[in-house]
Amino acid sequence: MTADFVVGNPEVQSMNSIAFGPEGILFVGDSKSAMVAAIDTKDNTIAEAPKKLSMKKVDEQIAALLGTTADQVTIQDMAVNPISKMIYFAVHHSNGTPVLLKTDGETIQHVPLTEVSHSKIDLTNAIDAEKKDRRGNSMRVSAISDLNYFEGKVMVSGLSNEEFASTFRSIPFPFKAEQMHSSLEIYHAAHGKYETHAPIKAFLPVNIKGEANLVAAYTCTPLVVFPMNNLKPGEHTTGQTVAELGNWNVPLDIIQMEKEGKSYLLMANSSRAVMKISVDQVANFNDSLTEKVAERSGTAGVDFINLPFVNVQQLAKLSDSQFIMLQRKGNGDLDLLTQNNRWL
Repeated sequence: MTADFVVGNPEVQSMNSIAFGPEGILFVGDSKSAMVAAIDTKDNTIAEAPKKLSMKKVDEQIAALLGTTADQVTIQDMAVNPISKMIYFAVHHSNGTPVLLKTDGETIQHVPLTEVSHSKIDLTNAIDAEKKDRRGNSMRVSAISDLNYFEGKVMVSGLSNEEFASTFRSIPFPFKAEQMHSSLEIYHAAHGKYETHAPIKAFLPVNIKGEANLVAAYTCTPLVVFPMNNLKPGEHTTGQTVAELGNWNVPLDIIQMEKEGKSYLLMANSSRAVMKISVDQVANFNDSLTEKVAERSGTAGVDFINLPFVNVQQLAKLSDSQFIMLQRKGNGDLDLLTQNNRWL
């Protein structure tokens, strides 16, 4: 898959989302440049997942490595290399510099991108760099809101310049010229209306009743299912809103875990605990929410369980039975911790 890669600097200007594909290839979503870069990490040594990992004050460790203080760094995303089990972090310095880091045991190392084997592709019709929202904030940061690799394609959510700005892209990999994009519409039960401009904040390809589906979470917090077969080039698609998980909240990360033949989604949130959602319940919810949730912060549709993990900023699957989370503890420390599927 790296046969067409070139060696050099991919000139990544931001790292909004990262995800691993096959052969240790790391995909980097760069909103500022409106492009996706594929990095050959050459991190292909097979390793087992650590039985337990507890790294304290991760933000302070990163800051020390970069010669600054913890308040000057932001961890944008986290991904686990499924081969080596090393954990990668996409980090932004307050001066705007993006940095890629990885764990080595319980230490953190810099992954330089100045001379790496890579490939990249520009997004077609990404939202303009000059465009601002009603509060005057740049909307370009949402050109890429999340990114995943699935069955030979890099899938990207974000905003475009189309009339219906919320966009899902499917880009064949290895990269060629073509890329498919569909505009999306959802019913937002907390707002009581259909919306076409809010980008997906976190998504995951999920097998539901033998068919590939996109399970997407939006701000404030509708959970929506899009059958992959409905996401066709140039077409507008309305998703099935299967749950309203409560407003005044931003979904941060979503992973899928299994236990005893049952599958579950775990979702980290900005204002709520980690939620556990049964995939079977999603599959068996044959309706779609079309009425406003009357109660403030009320929920509707598919049920969920709040797990006893609050202030979790990132989630990633580590193995079939383990996941890791980046959690701000009560004492203010930002720790990286393993958990297992007993919570399922």
